[in-house]
Amino acid sequence: MSERASVPAEEEQTDEEPTEEQEPITTGAQSVVRALENAGAEYIFGVQGGAIMPVYDALYDSDITHVTMAHEQGASHAADAYGIVTGDPGVCFATSGPGATNLVTGIADASMDSDPMIALTGQVPTDFVGNDAFQETDTVGITQPITKESYFASHSDTVGNDVSEAFALADAGRQGPTLVDLPKDVTQGETDVEPAAPSTPDTYDVPEEADDEDVQEAADVLADADRPVVLAGGGVIKADASNALREFAMEYEIPVITTMPGIGSFPEDHELSLEWAGMHGTGYANMAITNTDCMLAIGTRFDDRLTGGVDSFAPDADIVHVDIDPAEISKNVYADYPLIGDARAVLRQLFDAMPRAPDVDEWREQCQDWKDEYPMSYEMPDDEPLKPQYVVETFSDVTPDDTIVCTGVGQHQMWASQFWEYTEPRTWVSSHGLGTMGYGVPAAIGAKLAAPDQEVVCFDGDGSFLMTVQGLSVAVRENLDITYVILNNEAVGMVRQWQDGFYEGRRMASEYPWIPQFDKLAEAFGARGFRLEEADDVEDTIQAARDYDGPSVIDAHIDPGENVFPMVPSGGDNGLFALEEDHLEML
Repeated sequence: MSERASVPAEEEQTDEEPTEEQEPITTGAQSVVRALENAGAEYIFGVQGGAIMPVYDALYDSDITHVTMAHEQGASHAADAYGIVTGDPGVCFATSGPGATNLVTGIADASMDSDPMIALTGQVPTDFVGNDAFQETDTVGITQPITKESYFASHSDTVGNDVSEAFALADAGRQGPTLVDLPKDVTQGETDVEPAAPSTPDTYDVPEEADDEDVQEAADVLADADRPVVLAGGGVIKADASNALREFAMEYEIPVITTMPGIGSFPEDHELSLEWAGMHGTGYANMAITNTDCMLAIGTRFDDRLTGGVDSFAPDADIVHVDIDPAEISKNVYADYPLIGDARAVLRQLFDAMPRAPDVDEWREQCQDWKDEYPMSYEMPDDEPLKPQYVVETFSDVTPDDTIVCTGVGQHQMWASQFWEYTEPRTWVSSHGLGTMGYGVPAAIGAKLAAPDQEVVCFDGDGSFLMTVQGLSVAVRENLDITYVILNNEAVGMVRQWQDGFYEGRRMASEYPWIPQFDKLAEAFGARGFRLEEADDVEDTIQAARDYDGPSVIDAHIDPGENVFPMVPSGGDNGLFALEEDHLEML
């Protein structure tokens, strides 16, 4: 994804003298904490343990706030969400062995979605490494494929610099997770070395602006297009390029489609918005992709859930692909006009290079016709159970525009993305590339601490909620004002939907014969619980949950037969989408 340009590496790293307020460093663990303080870390999400204990001891005297999570996976998801909302790396701690391996899902999630995060893991003493010591795992070996860099700290004098560099690298260029593995003898060892300021390695070079000639060629193609679209990916948000995107699209009146990670980069209430595209995207966004003759794609890796079959994706379009990572250019979709650089900088280059606005009045009318033909709608018969779309839509109507929405993964995630109206960046916090069930509960904790003055709502499914329900104890302990809404259909709903659509209704291991009463479970944790079954009670229940000063859980019993549509079958043609289950047989 296209993101912020790299922080320039210093030509020489010199040991910095402690400020008057800082005590001199005496151990490697203190150097680790000092590096985090110098980098501006405000929160750490973690779980204590033996090998990481020296670092926790050093944290005792720090102003950094530590949030003790109920599970290390929750710590990684909370740190991930913190990074999404703030734009700065979230920090998580875990001990060696199972502590480190429990972080792996969250690290992989951050890697897939290019979210800034740094993980610090305890490790057995250096002399024990490789001997199958108690709670030893090869953490660096396990995490190298899912991090920008994994470091093994080898000396007390340099461990602080390792952390400083890892923090800078997580934030630079295409953001992502980094990890530093901390042997106990290294953190316990003596040192008086102050860590250097955060900086990336000398060899790390990130382009900011694209080549001017390439930009001019792309601008000319856009200006000559009859049916252009902008496809805004998550990299637009990572690069803080949402304003630049809005200025460009509105000036040249080009319709805008987002990917799921790009939700919020362009206001969905604007007439140029076609909302998000892909497997469960809007019909009008997918029709525009299928019929465009020129696509300006910014900060997207063209994931298969977006493209469907690559051969049928934007088949008649010239592709202008803006990305800060050269590895993404033509990886999945061939780029006719590659522009390698920071999204915000390249958008401004394109803005200035456009010779004229394209003549697209008829195209915009066509896009509006598709909006009228394929509206995002649902039916609410009086004799059927509560509809999940209505719950999401009502919540959207009564909350401020800057409300942050977090989700787990499943049908509820799709309804939350389809029927909530997003107008601001960094208000949609979800797991995209990895599709991690259980993400929502801890992510809402990280999001709320990242933005304490913004309302935070988490939509979850009953299956997803059960995976990380222990995180509710953290929300209660920290007195976080979060509203959790469980769209409860007593099933792993998306799996059940696929079984009905593609496996002849053979519902194997997708339905729950018994589930807890989540409103009562919430009360047991110390949160406020609500049970919701009737449409007439939706608005009052939502308001009561919002009024409660602390975490609340709405157990919304929805129609168990409700499915997510539109739907493009996996590997299908985006322009051939099902609006109901019977349509799948024709695709």
